[in-house]
Amino acid sequence: MQTKIEIKAATGSVRSLLRAEGLALFIAATLLYLMTGGVWWIFALLIFAPDLSFLGYAGGNRVGAAIYNAAHSYIVPVALGLAGVLLENQLLQHLALIHLAHIGLDRALGYGLKYASGFKDTHLGELARRRIP
Repeated sequence: MQTKIEIKAATGSVRSLLRAEGLALFIAATLLYLMTGGVWWIFALLIFAPDLSFLGYAGGNRVGAAIYNAAHSYIVPVALGLAGVLLENQLLQHLALIHLAHIGLDRALGYGLKYASGFKDTHLGELARRRIP
């Protein structure tokens, strides 16, 4: 018999702070992209690319959550950006900034990292039960 795992999520002022941090990240990454000569049509084309990771859910909730979270954590774009700086490769830097902007936008809108219990269970609360202001 499988028992339902209780999901703990950020609430109240902590959730509001996490969403404000997301907005700050979105704005900062977007401005840095602009200031470093990033091309807007590439930004527009790629801003939602990390959301393709939801296709991992075809392999079930556990696999889907792992793939989605890998694409929506700061680790990948920070490593990509660092590689871009060390290699003096502006394309890698721009891709990292677009990726960070995406994560920031998601957090600002209330979309969080996923739990293996299902796509709607996030660290910012259950998606179906919340209304995004």
